[in-house]
Amino acid sequence: MDIVVIGGGIGGLTAGALLTKEGYNVTILEASNEWGGSAGKFTRGHFLFPVGATMGMGFEEGGLHYRIFQELGLSFPVFSLDEIMRIYDGNRVMPYYTDRNRHLSECATQFPEHSKQIVSFYREIWKIGAEVRKLIGPLPVVPPVTLSEWKGLLLSLKPGTPGLVPYLRKTMGDLLKKHHLNDALDFHHFIDGQLIDSMQTTSEECSALMGALALDIYHEGAYYSEGGLYRIAETLQQYIEQNGCRTYLRKQIQSIRRENNRWVAVDQKGESWRADHLINNLPVQGFVPLLPEPLQEQLPTKLRKRSQMTQWGAFTMYLALDEKIIPEYTSLFSQVFSDNGKMTEGNHLFLSLSKSNDLFRAPEGFRTLTVSTHTELHHWDTKEKYDQYKKELTEKMLTGIERVIPNVRSGIELQMTGAPRAWERFTKRPKGMVGGFPTNE
Repeated sequence: MDIVVIGGGIGGLTAGALLTKEGYNVTILEASNEWGGSAGKFTRGHFLFPVGATMGMGFEEGGLHYRIFQELGLSFPVFSLDEIMRIYDGNRVMPYYTDRNRHLSECATQFPEHSKQIVSFYREIWKIGAEVRKLIGPLPVVPPVTLSEWKGLLLSLKPGTPGLVPYLRKTMGDLLKKHHLNDALDFHHFIDGQLIDSMQTTSEECSALMGALALDIYHEGAYYSEGGLYRIAETLQQYIEQNGCRTYLRKQIQSIRRENNRWVAVDQKGESWRADHLINNLPVQGFVPLLPEPLQEQLPTKLRKRSQMTQWGAFTMYLALDEKIIPEYTSLFSQVFSDNGKMTEGNHLFLSLSKSNDLFRAPEGFRTLTVSTHTELHHWDTKEKYDQYKKELTEKMLTGIERVIPNVRSGIELQMTGAPRAWERFTKRPKGMVGGFPTNE
């Protein structure tokens, strides 16, 4: 049976590798020059930069990536982190620990006036997260919407699963209110910072189930991979090729149709790819327009609605730095908040610093730094606005980086920025959209 997978990000390559193992005839079609999508890479001179995603999750025993690599008989080297990241918020510097008790102790130190409420909040969300993780085996859709999704969830029930029912229509914002933390602005800001990076939305629009899982899974294990997460993609791609299936870069699909009970995908050069089944690993805004109108009308209303929605864009800065200017205590991952509570436009930064002597990313004596912020796409819709805003946001981000690396400007060996159009060119995502959707629908 022939299967075509459109999109060579980690999701598409995972599907392709698992189907290859089961004996299917798999073809992966990726539009860009690199494997990994938003977890891909690019190089400039002697330096390698992860494009976007950098922190690894799910490599602990029983975690999703652990299970995938075990199923395929592969191994993947990662380093576990005792300190997940360090958070800079005004005058506050907060280490975020993997160990749950250390994290609660740190929260009590950082937010002493709300320490009891914070402990009860975390106890509840960790309990929710533990129950949701039990569903990772059968992987039902949560929260369920369609009849088939409800059926899948019911068939996946564990003894503790009924306890999740009261949370199905709740948000993380509801849980913060329940524990009298809605007005604890600093802690609320801290939680929103974790959710915007993990779930692409803040507490008011984040499903309680998914948000609890996101905050719980940090404490199951956070990991650094030398070089970057693109190596997951390359490992999966090599597995597919070595086991007799095919993978292609620079194959951008322009249309998809049904013909003689088979799928036909046509790329930018007019080459046709035919299959019994087709797997889409594109953003919904990129996939739906590829279908003829009769097929679009067969899609669920929710999917068609989402294909018209605009998500976040990203503005990313890539720096190669002389290692001498980096303080010894600097964490590999950091978040920098401004004091206005906003999560976009340089008010919330995520920093990913290469490990010392990670020679995949930089020569000895140098390290690379990837820094990103969410941005609203309307700031970039004309050339005049684009050029001016790029200049303003670059300066704002450098100022934020100085909170972590005070002498950063004096140690810059190479500096580049990636605004939404660059993301569109590199990842082929429509308008450079990289964010997700609210999960409380």
